[in-house]
Amino acid sequence: MALTLHSIASRPGSRPKRFRVGRGLGSGRGKTAGRGTKGQRSRTGGRKKLRLKGMKQMLLGFPKMRGFQSLRGMSVTVPLSRLDVFADGATVTLTALRAQGVAPRRAVAAKLVGGGDLKKKFVIEGLAASASAKAAIEKAGGVFAKAKKGTKGRKADKKK
Repeated sequence: MALTLHSIASRPGSRPKRFRVGRGLGSGRGKTAGRGTKGQRSRTGGRKKLRLKGMKQMLLGFPKMRGFQSLRGMSVTVPLSRLDVFADGATVTLTALRAQGVAPRRAVAAKLVGGGDLKKKFVIEGLAASASAKAAIEKAGGVFAKAKKGTKGRKADKKK
């Protein structure tokens, strides 16, 4: 006999016959169909919500995976008072701000804004500055140097 779709059959015993419950008292699984009497578990769809009782403790054990973090780089504003972490005459770049913990690692641009007096002089490289911040830096003896090509952003950090 040729092997055709209608002649294919599974092997005997590979698919056991499903026991049909609730088919009369004489069947052994009649009346309550093995569910017992009354209660949430005996009802149709009654086991679904039972899991939720102890779920709060389980959820508290999981790490916090909620929230959202944008893949787009962020730009930060840095007040002049935060530049106290740098030594006198230091070159302040975005990479230096990140290294000192003044700007977050995700920052791709930073702008210096006025807020606090400067007593140290800095060489500011590749950072934007507000008019008041620029005046305060130049008053303290600092200078604004033009950013070297390829020294801005995260890709530049990886090249080093």
